[in-house]
Order: sequence, then structure tokens, then C-alpha cells
Amino acid sequence: MLLASALMMLPPMLVDLWYRNADWLAFALAGAISLLGGGLLVWRNAGGLRHGLTLRQAFLLTPTSWIAVAGVGALPFWLAEYGSVSGNLANAVFESVSGITATGATVMSGLDHAPPGMLLWRAILQWMGGIGIIASAIAILPALGIGGMQLFRTESSDRSEKALPRVRQVVLVIGLTYLGLTILAALSFWLLGMQPFDAAAHAMTTVSTGGFSTSDRSFGAWEANGIQWVATAFMLAGAVPFVLYVRMLAGDAKALWDSQVRTMLTMLSVVAIALGAWLFLSGQYGLEHAFRHAAFNVVSVVTTTGFASQDYSLWGNGVVGLFFILTFVGGCTGSTSGGIKIFRFEILAIMLRGHFRRLLNPNGVFPRTYAGRQVEDGVINSVVAFMAVFFICYGVLTICLMAFGLDFMTSASGAATALANVGPGLGVEIGPVGNFEAIPAGAKWLLSAAMLLGRLELFTILILFLPRFWRE
Repeated sequence: MLLASALMMLPPMLVDLWYRNADWLAFALAGAISLLGGGLLVWRNAGGLRHGLTLRQAFLLTPTSWIAVAGVGALPFWLAEYGSVSGNLANAVFESVSGITATGATVMSGLDHAPPGMLLWRAILQWMGGIGIIASAIAILPALGIGGMQLFRTESSDRSEKALPRVRQVVLVIGLTYLGLTILAALSFWLLGMQPFDAAAHAMTTVSTGGFSTSDRSFGAWEANGIQWVATAFMLAGAVPFVLYVRMLAGDAKALWDSQVRTMLTMLSVVAIALGAWLFLSGQYGLEHAFRHAAFNVVSVVTTTGFASQDYSLWGNGVVGLFFILTFVGGCTGSTSGGIKIFRFEILAIMLRGHFRRLLNPNGVFPRTYAGRQVEDGVINSVVAFMAVFFICYGVLTICLMAFGLDFMTSASGAATALANVGPGLGVEIGPVGNFEAIPAGAKWLLSAAMLLGRLELFTILILFLPRFWRE
């Protein structure tokens, strides 16, 4: 991954060279460091894994890989000569972690006049993070049995050496699909009026459901020609399990008729239509504007993209409360989205339905199935444990942020948006039109850790703090 990071630093370096921006040196030096580090690791492990990954190795390798990439990803920001990230380690790491986890929270302002290489690097980080989490969700996390994801375990999540060719094949096809969607999004944005650079950058951050923009106004800078409707469609495309695209390309016409996708689309439709109707009837917008802004921002938050077309914190307290709740939901498992994920809410609903049935008929037998599969107690226990730990972490993080002097709204929404990898919080400071630049450095380090924690499904990192993990 370090070698890939070094390679990905080449385009922003060349862009800055083209525009005669001195920050090309930052990318050259960071790329050299990343190349050296990656080369040493390849040389050190030239023999490879003879018997595949053990469970402990998988738990250890996953977070360390992400942390390493986030670390080298921060170097261009830190070494650059522009903005709040220059020479500020907390800001540089925050921006890099937000990028690689496809969160989209930022400490940078003045994006409309920022060096193009830096804007491109932010987009590339999110694009890399998007494909990285898809690969993890398919090949690693189900095998680790985290948060009920063992329900999605297939031979592509087998850690053995025998299964590695199959894993590579699936990830390759998904990678090509991901690339194809990105190119399609870029062409669509360009044809609808975006400049080529903006179109390419937003395509990467839309399909990855990341949310970094090249403008301080986010997608509010592009209201004409249906660009926001097209962006809404591509955010949804990024929130769909990418294995379904592979199945569809293989000839399964009904692949997208998946339980997660149906639930997500139904929920989004109901919320967006209700919000759009309220915005129109309350006289805040005309008909098309009301439903466009409602659909765009609801989809952006639920898919954990984090773009904003308007400052929805001005739409009323009820709407602010709605967006706060939507922050936790997330997209589908196997997509680029963060959050709790749709399937966990579905499993929770199955558990509650079975519980109420047993209350009415204690002697009855009620099979629990999900997408045609038997839902075992272990899956339900994993889902309940995940949600419990998620909200415990959320509560602790909120209190810790308040200890840094942040108000309750900023702390509560900041904790939620970091753990769920959404991006913008709520309130004046970190809301849809704000950023995280002014918050204390300690809070930024804490939020950086929270973004990684949320992106890696909590337990992948938390288990490393158990003494028993290191003893056995």
C-alpha cells in the first residue's frame, strides 16, 4: 500500500509542476519516503506468506496498513507551503485520515484558490480509501466476524493461500467496476458544465462517498444543468455493495434487487420526499429546488459522502435533528459508505420481530432468515455487540471533545460524523458550510483516531488493546 501511495503522489506532483507551484517538491519528497518505506517492507517480506494469514495477523495487518497509508498521506500536507496544514502535524494528519477513511471532514479553507496538486491529492486519498474499504469488506472483515459481517463470508473472504487467487480475481473485477463508475461520473460532470479538473476530482470523491470538494461551497457552487441530480445518483452508486455490480455484469439481472439496496432506497425516498415537501410547503424553496436539495443532502449524509448543496442547518431545528439521526445510518455493507450500515438495522429488526412473536407465542418456532440465509445467534450477537460498542464509543468521544472546551452540539455531532465517516457536523463551527480548522489540536487527534476506528468497524482496532490478544 505504501508503494501504491508513492505512485499516486505522481499525478499531483506533475500537476503542480505544470502550474509551476512549489508544492511539487512536497509530493516528490513524500513520494520518495513512501517508496523507500514500501520497498523496505517488500524486501523484508520477499518470501511472502507461506500459509496465508492467521486470524491474529489479519487483525494486526488491517489497522497498521491504514495507519501507515494515512501517515505517508499526511506528508504532502505537512511539507506543503499552503494553508492551515503546512507545518501543522495535527492538521496534516487530520486531513489525511479524513481523506483515506473517505470521511470528508476538513481543516482547509480557501479551497477555490488552493494549489491544484493539493486538491487532487485530497481527491486521490478518498478514491484510494474507497476501494480499500471495499476490498477489506469483501476479503478481510467477514473472515474476522466483526459486527455480524460473517453473514457475508464467502470464499473470497477466505484467508488461506489456496483462496488468494480467488480473492485477487474478485477484487480486480470490483476495482475495474470502481474505475469505470469514476470515469463515467467524471464525464457526466464535465458534460454538464464542470471544468475538467473539478469534474475529475469530484468524480473520485463522489463514487468513493468521500465528500472532499474543490470549492468551499461544496456542490453549492454547481447548481445548474442538473449536476446535483447526477451527483446524487453517483453517491447512491457508491453506497451499493460492489459485489452486486460484479454479479450484474456476470448476467444476474436481479442482482441489484438486494435486501440492503431495497431498504436503503425506500428509506431515502421516504425521507427525501417528506423533507422536500416540507421545504416547498414552508416556502423556503420552489418545487424543483426543494426536492433537489432535499434529495441531495439526505443522500449525501446517509451514504456518508458529506457534500452539501445548501446549509441545511438553517432549515429549522427539526431538520437539524433529522440530519443528526441520519448521520448514524450509513449505506450498504460492501460499499464505500461508512456508518452503522443498513444490514445491521435489518438484523436488529429481525431480532425484535422474533422477540415480539415469542412474547405472543412462547412455544412457537420462528426461523430467522436474511436474504435467503439462516441468521444464527452468533450473527445477531455480533450485530448487537457492534451497536452497543459503537454508541459507547460515541458517548465517550462526545464527553472527551467537550473536555477540550467544545460546546455540546459541536461535540455530539463531531463525534457522530467522525465515527460514522460522514464529514460535516452540525452547528456554526463544523456544520455543512464550516470546517474543523478552529477546534483544538487535541480534539483533532482524537477525531482522527475516531475516523479510523469507525472506518475499520471498531473491533479491528479495539481488539489490539486487549492484553490477551498479545499473549496468545
